[in-house]
Amino acid sequence: MQDDGPPSKLGARKITDFVGEDKSKVSASKYRGKLRLLLIVAALVVALDQLSKLWVRVNLPQIAKIELLPGFLDLVHVENTGAIFGLLSNHTEVFTALGIAGLVIILVFIYYFPPATTVGMLSFALILGGVVGNLIDRLRLGHVTDFISIHLQDLFYWFPFNIADAALIVGIFILIYYFYQLGVFRKAYERNDRPQN
Repeated sequence: MQDDGPPSKLGARKITDFVGEDKSKVSASKYRGKLRLLLIVAALVVALDQLSKLWVRVNLPQIAKIELLPGFLDLVHVENTGAIFGLLSNHTEVFTALGIAGLVIILVFIYYFPPATTVGMLSFALILGGVVGNLIDRLRLGHVTDFISIHLQDLFYWFPFNIADAALIVGIFILIYYFYQLGVFRKAYERNDRPQN
């Protein structure tokens, strides 16, 4: 088995491998700039999400539907007590707790392992904004307001979603791309493929 050195050096190497650059070498101004990007993007996602949901709750009864692109895109009003895309309905307390836990994990992760690139920080900003947007709904209303309905005529319907859900999904895909750019998947594969003594 290969000796990776003392634990202190190993910990530093793991941080460097993950974020692409040692946290101690990231300049304060560069870190502040990325943090500012995170806060601005996350705040924009939350603001757009909450304003759009408020408009839907005030102007669109649950039985109504507005066709934006006939046969493809509608505005509806759904009170979702489950997870993203309506999964596991009627578990609001569980998903509220998971949302709070997810928020704490994201913030701790960003503090200890700040992404080395703007793409990495953008992914976390979108995920953070999505988590906060839906968490506000769960804490205030006991459900999440979903309103974007995508379908293919009457052949296929995707469960309605909202801006926070969309930000979460886009953020996760960008995060996967960020990990791919850093070679995280390749390093994990090489580590698992290494012969064991």
